[in-house]
Amino acid sequence: MRRYRLIEHTADTGLVAYGKSLAEAYANAAYGMFSIIADLRRVSEVESRTIEVNERDKESLLFAWLNHLIYLFDVESLLFKRCDVTLFDGKSLVATCYGEKCDPSRHHIRIGIKSATYHMLTVDPEKNLVKVIFDV
Repeated sequence: MRRYRLIEHTADTGLVAYGKSLAEAYANAAYGMFSIIADLRRVSEVESRTIEVNERDKESLLFAWLNHLIYLFDVESLLFKRCDVTLFDGKSLVATCYGEKCDPSRHHIRIGIKSATYHMLTVDPEKNLVKVIFDV
């Protein structure tokens, strides 16, 4: 199964992520987002971080999840290659994410993502897919 596909949007970029479960689709959305930022083939899984996000609904949870990961990239320069979701109920998400600090000698930043947006944001639990547009 394909993890994600990119979608074009006027001046921004976005993706549709898939999974065998909705939790896996959220994890694949994170993978796809970091793939937009940098070449993940060059990222090692030497650091891990447990992340917990709680929101009122599935859409707000996706928005908060991705923006929290962007925050960790912006503030701590963390690039995550893999996120294992250990708890997901549509309002709460707990995941352990693996990656490393961005090293400019090895990691070329392709596109800077400012944030995930609510524009066209979709969570489809029947198809286990999510769609998000990023402000770049």
